Amino acid sequence: MAAPAPRPPGLCCCRKGSAAGPEAPPAPPPPPEPPPDVASASSSQLFSLRHLHLGLELRPETRALAGCLVLELCALRPQPRALVLDVHPALRVLSAAYRRATVGEVPCSFAFSPAEAATAATPLPPPPCPPPPPPPCAPPCAASPPSTATFLSAPCIAASPLPTAAAPPGEPPASRSPAAEPPPPLPVFAQPPCAACPLGFRVDPFTDYGSSLTISLPAALQPHQPFQIIVRYTTADGPAIWWLDPELTYGNAKPFVFTQGHSVCNRSFFPCFDTPAVKCTYSATVKAPAGIQVLMSTTQSTYLEEEGVYQFYMEFPVPAYLVALVAGDLIHADIGPRSRVWAEPCLLPTAISKLSGIVERWLTAAESLYGPYIWGRYDIVFLPPSFPIVAMENPCLTFIISSILESDEFLIIDVIHEVAHSWFGNAVTNATWEEMWLSEGLATYAQRRITTETYGAAFTCLETAFRLDALHRQMKLLGEDNPVSKLQVKLEPGVNPSNLMNLFTYEKGYCFVYYLSQLCGDPRHFDSFLRAYIEKYKFTSVVAQDLLDSFLNFFPELKEQCVESKAGLEFERWLNATGPPLAEPDLSQGSSLTRPVETLFKLWTTEPLDSAAASSVDLTKWRTFQTVLFLDRLLDGSPLPREVIKKLSECYSSQLDSMNAEIRIRWLQIVVRNDYYPDLYKVRRFLENQMSRMYTIPLYEDLCTGTLKSFALEIFYQTQNQLHPNLRKTIQQILSQGLNPFPAIDTTAVTTDTPAMVLEDKASEATNGAISLRDVNVSA
Repeated sequence: MAAPAPRPPGLCCCRKGSAAGPEAPPAPPPPPEPPPDVASASSSQLFSLRHLHLGLELRPETRALAGCLVLELCALRPQPRALVLDVHPALRVLSAAYRRATVGEVPCSFAFSPAEAATAATPLPPPPCPPPPPPPCAPPCAASPPSTATFLSAPCIAASPLPTAAAPPGEPPASRSPAAEPPPPLPVFAQPPCAACPLGFRVDPFTDYGSSLTISLPAALQPHQPFQIIVRYTTADGPAIWWLDPELTYGNAKPFVFTQGHSVCNRSFFPCFDTPAVKCTYSATVKAPAGIQVLMSTTQSTYLEEEGVYQFYMEFPVPAYLVALVAGDLIHADIGPRSRVWAEPCLLPTAISKLSGIVERWLTAAESLYGPYIWGRYDIVFLPPSFPIVAMENPCLTFIISSILESDEFLIIDVIHEVAHSWFGNAVTNATWEEMWLSEGLATYAQRRITTETYGAAFTCLETAFRLDALHRQMKLLGEDNPVSKLQVKLEPGVNPSNLMNLFTYEKGYCFVYYLSQLCGDPRHFDSFLRAYIEKYKFTSVVAQDLLDSFLNFFPELKEQCVESKAGLEFERWLNATGPPLAEPDLSQGSSLTRPVETLFKLWTTEPLDSAAASSVDLTKWRTFQTVLFLDRLLDGSPLPREVIKKLSECYSSQLDSMNAEIRIRWLQIVVRNDYYPDLYKVRRFLENQMSRMYTIPLYEDLCTGTLKSFALEIFYQTQNQLHPNLRKTIQQILSQGLNPFPAIDTTAVTTDTPAMVLEDKASEATNGAISLRDVNVSA
């Protein structure tokens, strides 16, 4: 048995050098600085990442992805001992190798089988448009003469891993053997200045959402010398990769897969510097089964029919979390001069009818406010209901849940929000997860400026009132002293940044940006500032001080007035105080839409109930946001008097049945929170036809908080096979824990025959009520 590979020097930073003296050995170099992003184990501050290439093979039959990653790097300091990347226990690293690179070298291609590699006398076709040479890390040298392509064979890069501190949680080392799996893709290089050298590597635990991959580096590596690191790996179901069997799609015909990188999930997709502070261009070559359409968040793409591979290229630098892939039974239609919509065939006509022509209108409005749209195309792909959030702003290709097609107004807001991210979040990104408001607060402000330009101030004020209501509801549940209500949230080691995503990130951030705009006197002056801000910082990552310094420098008269120190509204207090926003926008321009809501709510909640006046309003003539604002306020007031809930059902239950899911779920939550048994069969019917997290979790939470848990259990057992495994697991946790984070109000004991009555699809006159935590859905 061969001796284990020695641990490379410098992998342990806890040992101290010996005391100085004539006999003492040279002191080791100081340990690397602690990572600035506590959610990343990577050594990103020691290297300049110029480009990453991905060779990916999709294997739906085993729900696996085989990958080859080629990183183009430069060291920023002399002789770095190791490169540390973020990975995940779901990702199995097979080998690592080092290769010296030349500036401006044509990106590598990939061979997807040993047979392809053996016949690669010439390289596979390059990506659709080779990237322009990046700024050189060292003075340019003469390019190597053209030569026959070479590839890295499996033996060449099958380096023995270094001793690993621990196996990934829950997985015995024996299960890591790759013998039964086809090998991952092999890189093919057109200009090899030198042979690739295998490197030792080790994987260590980091947090419950990731691991660290440490790769030893050649001792002679000099600063600013371009080099490549090649990592071959496989990855299965992980936080970033969602495999769907055909039964979980609308067409029920073909498997489906999508990735979701935000916030720190893409480390289970490919090894990376998984921090928003690092951006680079990327390219990918993807092989998929015949009949599967593959899309990625890139500016250019081609399909090479003869080789059966897709090639993608993103020409602008993006952070790791914005690298995205989707593959399945997808077809497209153009809906504008630079936009198309992708969807499963049965959904495409609906998507076209909802979006044709208007996306270009939104893009044009955004450009008039914030400058040119820099990403080329703006396409949209509608994903099956298993998509875990509402929408994701992947550059050039917005991912959005197909369930939202039911509601025109929510669709408008969600797509425009993702359009706004093209400037705020994608072009200019928050450098740390502790300041996500820099993306979400600014994107929400920009979204509302766009809707004001296209739909008027009244509509924008109505949507804002709805969201601010939700913010105050969340604040009531969490408490005003909760640290997550800060804009600058302290991210403690081990805490998943995704846990910091809440309505404060969006709405409190929006209120601060709105306050800054009001200091300027005219929002158009603030638009001019944001255009300059984007131009100055595009393709980089920033902190809050960058935004605020730029603001004060752009408006020197405000700087002279010391607006940053105005009593009670200090910028520092906006950023670091808990609780509600220090100031909220004037929404009086929306009174024509919000006042009827307030009037109707008052009619239904004033005693004694004037049922004739309350029932005279026709909700079918209202906007969706008016109806959901009204229902949300009834939810906040639940449990309601028995007479009120009964009369509400008589007046509105049939009307609401024909409305979209955003409205229906709120009415059904009112039914559950008030234990109104005559309408419980509608709860069952709704859950039997829903596979989306956003339309199932809130109802299961309410059912389990009250007295209807047995009802929830029966529905779940009947419907669990139509749910994605991740959603199924979440609901199982809700059912097992009972979810009772808050004291019940007016909860009455239930007789033993109540569950049997509840499980029937018919009316029951029992009465009961409880308050439960309601999920507040937000877009990415």
